[in-house]
Amino acid sequence: MKLAQVIRDYVDLKQAMGARVHSEAVILKAFCRNVGNIAIAEVTAEQANAYLAGHGPGTRFWQRKLSVLQGFYRFAIGRGYVTRSPLPATTPTLRVVFTPSISSPEELRRLLQAVDACEHPRSMLSATTVRTLVLLLYGAALRISEALMLKLADVHIAASLLTIHTRKFYKTRGVPSGPRWRDTLAAYAHERPQEPALQRPEAPFLLSRTGAAVTRQQAARVFRRLCEQAEVFRNEGPRYHPRLHDLRHPWAVHRLVAWDEEGADVQRLLPHLAT
Repeated sequence: MKLAQVIRDYVDLKQAMGARVHSEAVILKAFCRNVGNIAIAEVTAEQANAYLAGHGPGTRFWQRKLSVLQGFYRFAIGRGYVTRSPLPATTPTLRVVFTPSISSPEELRRLLQAVDACEHPRSMLSATTVRTLVLLLYGAALRISEALMLKLADVHIAASLLTIHTRKFYKTRGVPSGPRWRDTLAAYAHERPQEPALQRPEAPFLLSRTGAAVTRQQAARVFRRLCEQAEVFRNEGPRYHPRLHDLRHPWAVHRLVAWDEEGADVQRLLPHLAT
């Protein structure tokens, strides 16, 4: 049977089972284009390795492609289309691209204190917006994309709850907040522009000075200025300097340290932290 037909059968089966297979289908179609629409039994180990290797150094996408192809070949073997898989039995050691920066509580305090010093009339983000964003990322352990995608309807101040819609794992979750964090969100909600269009439930929660949604580029630029002003950096080199996305990592670490200092059963509480 031709490779393209087996791929269609595999994708159709997974879709019928309710799985989301868009990214898998993209990888499998790319695999078919790379080796050609030949009989699946004619695909060689050399062709499979060439597709996995790509044109650059090994990355985590190499592992993603391998995982998808492994699932596909299990299906093909189970259906009797092939007798063995041409995929490699071992995986290469991947280059570490980035190590998250774990900021100390003192460094986080310096970052927040530097917010006002970085205020500039030509900046697209006000100091209040920047402070709220930093506190959202650290206090709620949000991903930067999740914070920037928050809508006004997602911020339930009276209930001390955020509704987070995320594409990762295709899940929606609720994130509770404490009283100080709730007060911060309430203050920002009160200071947002009051135009009717920006008070609709679907309006972005975090706004630039123009009333538009905050972009990732705007947030990254102002965060870099914050780090320079607060002298928060790493001696290992620019690759290890803090990023906005890293703020969720110190939140988790600080929570674990606090539990340990309180004498709590950290292993028992880990599922709560993950949730």
